[in-house]
Amino acid sequence: MFSCCAPKPNPDLQEDKAPCCGDGGDRDSGKFDWLLWGSLIAVVAGCIGHWFFHDSLPKQAADFSHGVYSLMNKMWWGLALGILAVGLLSWVPREWVAAVLGKPGSFSGILRAMGAGLILDLCNHGILLVAMKLYERGASYGQTLAFLIASPWNSLSLTLILFALIGAKWTIIFLVLSGLIAVVTGLIVEGLVRLGKIPKNPNHVELPEGFQLGHEVKSKLAELRFNSGAIGRLIKSSIGESRMILRWIFFGTVLAAMIRAFVPPETFGEWFGPTGTGVLLTLTAATVIEVCSEGSSPIAADLVTRAAAPGNGFAFLMAGAATDYTEIMALKETTKSWKMTFILPLLTLPQVVVIAWALNYWAGTV
Repeated sequence: MFSCCAPKPNPDLQEDKAPCCGDGGDRDSGKFDWLLWGSLIAVVAGCIGHWFFHDSLPKQAADFSHGVYSLMNKMWWGLALGILAVGLLSWVPREWVAAVLGKPGSFSGILRAMGAGLILDLCNHGILLVAMKLYERGASYGQTLAFLIASPWNSLSLTLILFALIGAKWTIIFLVLSGLIAVVTGLIVEGLVRLGKIPKNPNHVELPEGFQLGHEVKSKLAELRFNSGAIGRLIKSSIGESRMILRWIFFGTVLAAMIRAFVPPETFGEWFGPTGTGVLLTLTAATVIEVCSEGSSPIAADLVTRAAAPGNGFAFLMAGAATDYTEIMALKETTKSWKMTFILPLLTLPQVVVIAWALNYWAGTV
């Protein structure tokens, strides 16, 4: 086991060395990851272009380089914390995760997962890394989706930004409604698991009789030992466990920057008004353009204030959980099932659309 956490190996953890996305074979097989490295090179090139050649580049190239830099500048800290959290979670016993999140299939378990998503202060890309690792550590699929749906923009930093941009009323309404969607979706998924429509998480573990989390944590802390190689092993483990998700994050960043070079965000308020068509177009645009949570807030705020379409603003924020292609591909890599993957948009999109229409209607009548 990780030497800074305990002096003796833990057999249970030695068995759990499989990466969160099931890509351990690919990492060790010697195959070159074209998607990861190609996307990373494009990201680095975009940042270099913005730093040193922005004024001399053609307009579209300058917009692309600025888009890459802007996205990475907003989400680097979330990615870094997410990668670190993934490495730390690799060494957390599955029993601990089960104890914290509660019993799978229960209402309290879904509430705990939703609450964890609401309070964890990471951007949507950092949250994605953590969510996939929670599933690998034994969280049920319903809990994983509840955590993921509640998380993409509900960080402390972004909540404060939204308070400033759209006011306390709409911020609180958005918070409550996103939590509601997370709970409803999680409960439906748990029901599908009970009916046998989708499989249980194969990583799930039952808590031993008389298991006490506080006692276990104190016991591990008492064994805590640090050495000179501990941090290096943690960093190596964190990066290795995160590679499968990072490839899609970098790819999404490149694609988003390319599209943003041709679709200026300020046109959203003009194109996507408070109509049914506007809501659907907003979801489509948010899916394709994909911005980090902090990057989505100014656009969503513009939809609320300038376009007088609070439902569209809510839909734009929630599209990070409902239709984001980075999350779709990450779920596919983690669950190895397209059926389980598309449960996310199939269950969340109808709720988002109905709530968005209702918000637009309510805003137009008050």
